[in-house]
Amino acid sequence: MATTSLTAVLIAAQLAGLTRLDFALALGTLVTGDPDKARVAGFFLHLAAGQGFALGYATTFVLLDRATWWLGMSLGAIHVAVVLTVVLPLLPGVHPRMASLRAGRASTTVLEPPGLLALNYGAQTPAVAAVAHLVYGGALGLLLRA
Repeated sequence: MATTSLTAVLIAAQLAGLTRLDFALALGTLVTGDPDKARVAGFFLHLAAGQGFALGYATTFVLLDRATWWLGMSLGAIHVAVVLTVVLPLLPGVHPRMASLRAGRASTTVLEPPGLLALNYGAQTPAVAAVAHLVYGGALGLLLRA
């Protein structure tokens, strides 16, 4: 449910024109160059990753002997900070279909590099990603509180 909430925020923001970041496409193009197939594959990869991160959040809740919406949102803030400042800027170095700022656009690339804070996908992308991850963490804190 938390991953679904995060995905809903991202899709709504994309449809509203607040960001061009498409996590499903970015993940799916790791396995196929066909954009339509990539979105389907990426959707399932995103769901699987959401489950993996949920396990990490749950482990943190157990270690702290507490699960609350605000603790979940705090973890979400850390999560999105690492993604926007470390993971996404490094992604062009390993993504086979993403252009690199250093090497330039190759004929096999279908995605532009996100850059620091994913700003290449729009000025509001960091805020959209932050809200999505805060919703994700808050939802996990509420769901795992029981």
